[in-house]
Amino acid sequence: MCISFRFYNVSKNSKTQRILLRKYYHLLAVSMFSPALIFQPEFLDLAFGFALAVFLALEIIRVWKIWPFGKLIHQFMNAFTDHRDSDLLIPFSLLLGCALPIWMSFGYNDRPLAPFAGILSLGIGDTMASVVGHKYGVLRWSKTGKKTIEGTAAGITSVLVACSVLLPLLASTGYLWTQHWFSLLFAITVSGLLEAYTTQLDNAFIPLVFYSLLCL
Repeated sequence: MCISFRFYNVSKNSKTQRILLRKYYHLLAVSMFSPALIFQPEFLDLAFGFALAVFLALEIIRVWKIWPFGKLIHQFMNAFTDHRDSDLLIPFSLLLGCALPIWMSFGYNDRPLAPFAGILSLGIGDTMASVVGHKYGVLRWSKTGKKTIEGTAAGITSVLVACSVLLPLLASTGYLWTQHWFSLLFAITVSGLLEAYTTQLDNAFIPLVFYSLLCL
């Protein structure tokens, strides 16, 4: 909670773009969800359900402007939004993007990376693409867009490196690895390119695309 209010103050008082400030939450999601998913996946399922219930209650208060917290919650959420965000799904996208692949993978262990689809694509790939693209990107995918080839390459590379580190950890916990590296590279590349070309809120559907490709 203290971290959230710290980011809120930075968002209001600094010139740093909101899209970069939001990536701190993506990195926070990686640090919290990854260990839990490896060692306590059942508990993480329960925690995601509880968190979604809390977010739903807060969103109802925000949208309906229920006194006394409706206005305050709206101001807090609005500090991290940009033109791509849905007005009704501000707090849900990152949580849902991480949770849905985990819920959809429950009971299966032949695709060990599939539950991590949201964590990898949003927490690592999307974050690295935004940071590298903003700071070092020169070659843009389109004349009107802001996303760069350098950012996309960084996102794809970072996810591939993360997978190479994650797979030995999963193997040590009893997961079976039945996916070839070529298919994994294809899934990562397609998801990275999709993130580069989309102009909508990518947190909602890129994890599902990545998950589907990992399950092929």
